[in-house]
Amino acid sequence: MAHNPTADDIKRDARSAANEAHGDLKDGARKIADDVRDTARELSDNSGAARLKERGAALADDAVETGKHYADRALETGQEYADRARLEAERLYEAGQQKATEVAHYAEERYDEVSEMVRRNPAQALGIAAGVGFLVGLLISRR
Repeated sequence: MAHNPTADDIKRDARSAANEAHGDLKDGARKIADDVRDTARELSDNSGAARLKERGAALADDAVETGKHYADRALETGQEYADRARLEAERLYEAGQQKATEVAHYAEERYDEVSEMVRRNPAQALGIAAGVGFLVGLLISRR
């Protein structure tokens, strides 16, 4: 039988994905910081403003691409968890519907049995009903 993820499983997976994304973002930020340091060193060597401009443009492009990548990944992960949650909700709904049908069937069978017993023994059923009514009346009057 296939494993149906629970809410805790989904939370754990989301937490894991968030931690992974956090680590990737830290690595990306570290790389950008290293690139900035390298650029500053190149400037101190009097390499020129043109190289700085090219390097800055390259860094900006890298940052934009990295941002797009993480945004796309976040959307994919969010969609995946939404799909999992929807499937789990559908499974729970179907299980609830099945249980409700079983309970209704059980109640109908018991009703039929009681009805048949009352038809076979009406005097006994009337006596039991009167006794139960009397006891309920006593209990209510003592409060």
